[in-house]
Amino acid sequence: MTKNHGKQIKDDAKYEALRHEGYSKEKSARIANTPNSGKKGGKSSDLDERSKTELLAEAKKIGIKGRHKMTKERLIKAIRS
Repeated sequence: MTKNHGKQIKDDAKYEALRHEGYSKEKSARIANTPNSGKKGGKSSDLDERSKTELLAEAKKIGIKGRHKMTKERLIKAIRS
């Protein structure tokens, strides 16, 4: 049975599974709160080919703090981690 983490975690089961695998609380929450994070398909463009505006939108979606002060390269690194 998965624990209820309240409104801040959208997919409790995914969060618990990621924590069990050793992911940090922050990264587990970010992944569990990202829509369709478990789906594969390879349809998203390579991060290096995206504009900074597109990267900022992606960073916002996954909850990266301080994203507006980051360079494009730092945004890409933060999104990948």
